Amino acid sequence: MKKITYILILITSLIFPSYGYTNEENFQDTLNQLSTKKLASKLITVEKIIQSKNSKVEFVLNSLLKGKIYYIKDNKSVIFIDKKNGKYTSKDLITGQSLGVLSKYQVKKVGINNRIRKKIKNGLSLLNLTHTNSSTRLKAVKSVYNNIDNNTFKTIQSLVKNEKEDAVKEVMYVAINIHKLSDKDPLERIEAIKYLNGNLEPVVKNKLIKIQKNDSSNDVRELAEKSLESIEYSTGIYKTVETLFFGISFGSVLILAALGLAITFGVMGVINMAHGELIMLGAYTTYVVQLLMPEYIGLSILVSIPAAFIISGLVGMLIEVGVIRHLHGRPLETLLATFGVSLVLQQVVRTVFSPLNRSVETPEWMSGALEINGILSLTWNRLYVIIFCLIVFFSLLTILKKTALGLQVRAVSQDRNMARAMGIRSNRVDALTFGLGSGIAGIAGVALSQITNVGPNLGQAYIIDSFMVVVFGGVGNLWGTLISGFGLGILNKFMEPWVGAVLAKVLILIFIILFIQKKPRGLIPQKGRSAGD
Repeated sequence: MKKITYILILITSLIFPSYGYTNEENFQDTLNQLSTKKLASKLITVEKIIQSKNSKVEFVLNSLLKGKIYYIKDNKSVIFIDKKNGKYTSKDLITGQSLGVLSKYQVKKVGINNRIRKKIKNGLSLLNLTHTNSSTRLKAVKSVYNNIDNNTFKTIQSLVKNEKEDAVKEVMYVAINIHKLSDKDPLERIEAIKYLNGNLEPVVKNKLIKIQKNDSSNDVRELAEKSLESIEYSTGIYKTVETLFFGISFGSVLILAALGLAITFGVMGVINMAHGELIMLGAYTTYVVQLLMPEYIGLSILVSIPAAFIISGLVGMLIEVGVIRHLHGRPLETLLATFGVSLVLQQVVRTVFSPLNRSVETPEWMSGALEINGILSLTWNRLYVIIFCLIVFFSLLTILKKTALGLQVRAVSQDRNMARAMGIRSNRVDALTFGLGSGIAGIAGVALSQITNVGPNLGQAYIIDSFMVVVFGGVGNLWGTLISGFGLGILNKFMEPWVGAVLAKVLILIFIILFIQKKPRGLIPQKGRSAGD
């Protein structure tokens, strides 16, 4: 009996490793077929890879999409290569074993076209349909909406029966009915249209338009027309919501850019033409912090906020002490001096960083969008800018209302001479106020770096808008700045589709000029003797 057991163990140990090795060897042979120059043959090979059921299929397909699959010219063996700084670090696709650093003359990249990319993406979606994570399954189903073949249709039909998550099950039924819109049986098409009524996925709308124009059944065409009317109505509502969201996000940028100006202009009466360059310094601070923390992009944006506040704040205080303090009470000279300072700061940045725009990487947690439906999706970076704007606004409001510095700032802004008589050092308050406003401008630069490229002329694009927001809201009034920023941002975005971006700004400027004629002190005027009460 013992002898028989030993024999069985020996046979098992010999057969199964050999079997596993053969499978891996066969998979490698399939991969090596990607070295062919014929794109049609590569497409067939990709299909074989998808159907191979090998554990490395997902890794291979993703690597192929990213352009990291190469083959060795001598033996046509397909490998993985990570190209960095001109070095071709290679490893085995199946085992992950390092194959050393190769020269660019030894290897050649496996080229693919759009048809192969489409096949790869569909293959990845099919693999992810059975993923343990429900979010991954959800994305996988949605990704095949536009290209549901019979194989995908049958796979989803078999999986939906055992799916436990309601959200995933819902999108699976949507996918099934999208496929049924092309069914030969008109009753199936009618049932599919009824199920998809009101669905805002673009593919559903496109298919319904085709059905409305070309379907052989009158009943199907009429039902498709009614469904399209419902979709158009819902689309109009969500497009309005989307425009409102873009308006609020644009308004948030205007508010961030204008808050610092509202303080310096309101308290000191200084027309600071270098305010845009202080915003630019904050954006460049974000860029430098990312250079210093390349492995921690997600954390670098948080580090950039206090760093930008300090750097822009210190530069602002130097401008106040070195230039503005000596020109107090002479607004025209102050305007010209700060304009000169803005040119100097721009030239310094050009000298240090070059005139070329710099791109600041967006952290992973700020990338992507919050998808509401097929029509409406809210980008995370703009959502975070809106939240960030409100945090900065209420923090600044708290400083001005609840701290000793805030009390002194309000005293100087309302009656400078009386504040001096009460022992408040107005020069010190001016320097700190200007530093605070400049620091907030730097924080605005951090937010702008996530929306646009960073360059020497970044601030020039927002200085006029900042003054418009401050004047329209009421000079020195933070609540006025908040209301006018959101109001002008929303108005601008609703006008752009009708008249264009440039003419929209011109019309808003004309509106502000006319408004100031009626209310010279803005929406919410500042109170106090210095304000003219």
